Order: sequence, then structure tokens, then C-alpha cells
Amino acid sequence: MRIRHQASHGDEKIELQMTPMIDIVFQLLIFFIMTFKIAMPEGDFNIKMPLASSAPSIVDEIPLPPINVRLTAGPDGKISSIQIGERALKNFDELHQEIIALVGADAGPSAVASEAEVELDCDYNLEYRYTVEAITAISGRIVENAIVPLVEKVKFAPARPPG
Repeated sequence: MRIRHQASHGDEKIELQMTPMIDIVFQLLIFFIMTFKIAMPEGDFNIKMPLASSAPSIVDEIPLPPINVRLTAGPDGKISSIQIGERALKNFDELHQEIIALVGADAGPSAVASEAEVELDCDYNLEYRYTVEAITAISGRIVENAIVPLVEKVKFAPARPPG
């Protein structure tokens, strides 16, 4: 048996195959993107602790009834009237002022606004932007790049079919 010895030349270059490496990198990237699970940030708790009092007292708190806000639509879907309870309002700024008058402007865990609840009763064919404007007027405003919250609990009355 004859063994061939190949002479090694210094001119030979070893080439790396780039296409399979790029394929593997993209497969790994897709695998990690598909298996990524978004976790809630730690420490982001909305806990409201009771205020300390000098004397212990037991007070039975009566829950506030929800504030009813009625948005009525015209035949074209535009807003025709805004009512809070039985009182008619002219615009959403007046609604905002009325909410401030009812729950107060102070913030914090013992504020009335933290326990107040507003129920929105909107017409079926009302344009969505008016509902968003009402929620904005009820829940708070942005003043000088700071959020000023009012009522955090907003719920919707059951939808009524048109007619």
C-alpha cells in the first residue's frame, strides 16, 4: 500500500462558510423572540395604606354610589347632550369641573376620588371619540407634563340596542 503524502503549501486558505452561520444566528434570534415572555415589572404595586390615627376608631364606611354620566348621540353619531345625574352639561370641561366639585381635587389614599366610581351610559351609535373625551374628563388631566388624577374607577352601563 502506498501512502501518498501531500505537500502542504502555505498558499492554501481555509474559507469559512458564512451562509450557514448567518442561518443559525437567525434561527436562534427567532427562537428567542418566540419564547420571550414579558413579565410584569417588580415593585409596581398600587397599594394604598391607611393613614395613621391618634385614637383607634371603628368607622363603618358607606360606599359611595356610582356617579351616573349619560352621553346622548344625535342621528349622525355626534354628541347631543351630556348629563350627570339629572343635570345637563354643555361640554366636557363642564363635566370635568362637576366631577372635581363632587369628589374634590385632593389626591391620596384617603381622598374621596380614590373610592368614587363613575358609570358611563353611552348611546349605541355615539362616536367613540366622545366616549374617550368623557373618560379623560372624568379620570384626570395632564397639566404641565404631570398627570393630575381624579376618578380611577370608570365602568360602562350595559349597552342598549339602537332605537
